[in-house]
Amino acid sequence: MFAEKIRQLRKERHLTQAQVAREVGLSARGYQDLELGAKPRYDALFHIADFYGVSVDWLMGRTDNPVVNR
Repeated sequence: MFAEKIRQLRKERHLTQAQVAREVGLSARGYQDLELGAKPRYDALFHIADFYGVSVDWLMGRTDNPVVNR
């Protein structure tokens, strides 16, 4: 679920894996691994959620609402 969501978000924004990786502080391979199903580290999860402007709970499949509650 996480991998599918980050792939969808990246493609909707017409970004490459390398571009997103650079923005969230991962190697290109590290980000690619996430899109292939690797589990994200805690800090990477938060950076990715912030970058895309979505909630961590939505990324992890805990809710259908992508809106961040702040």
